[in-house]
Amino acid sequence: MLELLSRLKNKFYKPFARLVLFLISITLITYLLPKTGKFAYEFQTGAPWKHQALIAPFDFPIYKTQAELLEETNLAVKNHRPYFEMDTLVMAANQEQFKKDFKNFINLNKNKYPLLNKPYKNNASYFNYIDSLIDSNLESLYKKGIILLPEANMDAQPNFELMLIKGAFVEPYELAELEQSIGAYKKLISSALDDFNKLDEKVFNEASALVNQLELNKYISANIKLNAERNTSELGQLKSNISLTSGRVLANQRIIDQGEIVNDETAKVLNSLKRKYEANIASDSDYYFILAGQFLLVAFLFLCIYLFLFYFRKDVYHSISSVSFILLITVLMVVFASLKQFFIHFPFFIIPFAILPIIIRTFLDSRLAFFTHVMTILICAFFAQNSFQFVFIQIPVGLVAMFSLFRMSRRSHIVRAAMLITLTYATIYTALHLWQEGTITTVEPLMYAYFAVNGIMILMVYPLIYIFERMFGFLSDVTLIELADTNHPILREMAEATPGTFQHSIQVGNLAQEVAYKLDANPALVRAGAMYHDIGKMASPLFFTENQSGGLNPHNELEYEESARIVINHIDNGVKMALKHKLPKQVIDFITTHQGTTKTRYFYNSYINKYPDQTPDISSFTYPGPTPFSKETAILMMADSIEAASRSLKHYSDDEIDKLVEKIINIQIEEDQFINAPITFKEISMAKEVFKNKLKNIYHARIEYPDIKKKNQ
Repeated sequence: MLELLSRLKNKFYKPFARLVLFLISITLITYLLPKTGKFAYEFQTGAPWKHQALIAPFDFPIYKTQAELLEETNLAVKNHRPYFEMDTLVMAANQEQFKKDFKNFINLNKNKYPLLNKPYKNNASYFNYIDSLIDSNLESLYKKGIILLPEANMDAQPNFELMLIKGAFVEPYELAELEQSIGAYKKLISSALDDFNKLDEKVFNEASALVNQLELNKYISANIKLNAERNTSELGQLKSNISLTSGRVLANQRIIDQGEIVNDETAKVLNSLKRKYEANIASDSDYYFILAGQFLLVAFLFLCIYLFLFYFRKDVYHSISSVSFILLITVLMVVFASLKQFFIHFPFFIIPFAILPIIIRTFLDSRLAFFTHVMTILICAFFAQNSFQFVFIQIPVGLVAMFSLFRMSRRSHIVRAAMLITLTYATIYTALHLWQEGTITTVEPLMYAYFAVNGIMILMVYPLIYIFERMFGFLSDVTLIELADTNHPILREMAEATPGTFQHSIQVGNLAQEVAYKLDANPALVRAGAMYHDIGKMASPLFFTENQSGGLNPHNELEYEESARIVINHIDNGVKMALKHKLPKQVIDFITTHQGTTKTRYFYNSYINKYPDQTPDISSFTYPGPTPFSKETAILMMADSIEAASRSLKHYSDDEIDKLVEKIINIQIEEDQFINAPITFKEISMAKEVFKNKLKNIYHARIEYPDIKKKNQ
């Protein structure tokens, strides 16, 4: 029973998991799409109407554009008369404070002003007269009103109008009818001294000195201030009274004929029809039909992705983690695009859609990256205001992103890609605008700022690649280059423990990398695999020829089967060491496949020669495999065998090198070592030529330098 369940699990787990992942992705994206009908017509202001004559299907209002509404709002704010309120308590408080301060001042300074101690008219003295005069003038000023203007109205002209709240009444006033603090202070001073101008000069001088000492500005406070709450309320009401429409179109009225130029007024009518059409559908019972249509459309696009994987990328199709990765990054891009429907003024072109093809290209391949990018852009176009412009810009940007970041081995490559992507955005946008509008004066400069922000956000690729590597077990070129660095702890240990093997690995890496470039394989992956493919030899370094010195060979003391077992075990030891140091699976694959299912030919042939009458146990002399299953592992197997065999050549002539390369690779082909690898005979032939040329360059004959002959003394 358990065995049956295990078989069912192995058979149906991956298909079921793929189905669930695709259904979840389709459902999420359908949920995010705007739940409105889709207007059936695309148009551009200044361009001909390409569709048949359009007749209004129903009555609808002509909505004003955002620019018109903004202009009317600004005009309403400009003409708005702010609301102020008079505070009746300020006058009484300041008058009372003045009388108290004046009495204290006279008691302390009476002797300084001897002439003012004399009686004047009906007052006991000039002091009493000044007291009553200033008090009455303060009352007059406050009854007229002393206004405090807010900063927004500080430069208001005398004819500036405002509304003054007095109790339950509101009256219009001009600014000239009221006083401001500085003017009120000057009037208070001048009015207090006017009567003294007619008197004796000495009395006037004493009165002037007294008034200046009183610091009358302390008793000038604004009793008319802005009523912020009422003002905001009235301003809001004023804005709400602005009409959103500027006319109406009746049913069956002609809107535009085919070939007619779409001018600004016609564009406003068309946008109004689009707005009303989509709003009407969204409010009907047709909502469920819209939902069904969106689901079917999204499902079809995801079916295209599914079929592309099934027919062209079987390896990705069978990898649940890879499928999850593709669907996750696609859904994330749609999530970012959906922000447009939640934030009306969200700048759509700052979203770095080019990140998707860059990351998929980094981990998988260019065809899959571009195909997924196109499918994602088609979905995201539903959120764009102008779907045609959006798709036309984003597809070339995706191509430029992949071309500019084909091999990401340095951080500077990302900066270069970001600059090229920004330039592509700007160029295509400008070209489209010139084509559609016929002028450059209407280009929006803000769009170029959005493109620059988009380019900056492309720099997020670097940390995102690291995150996706850890999440899904992928390998980027950056990580591979780090692994191939000879300062890596494992490689430093290898250089110390097995110097011959270390040098062999470097040479294998050089050979394999050149072939990888020629065959359009991954050179960074091949080099990393070459550096680690023989790390298992560190478990018993002296049992391998390249690490032996002084003629000491421990195999001389062992039987051939035992020697073969020790040599074969370097595969298993290498895997254990790689797992201990947490090397990626892709690198471990080179350890397990670099010998495939070949034989330890030296010990196998030696056994047959020594025991011709016995039949050897072939399994004792055969590597466990598997055979190479990728182009990169196949290249490494060839490079490893050729580099090792080249060390045994007695003469490094061109002919000997050619024979060696042909012999090694032909034996591997005869033993079906490349049967599971996606490499063609043509590519194998190309690899042979690269190996031959590289070996000839390494072992070419050098000129013997002559010694200097000594002259006869």
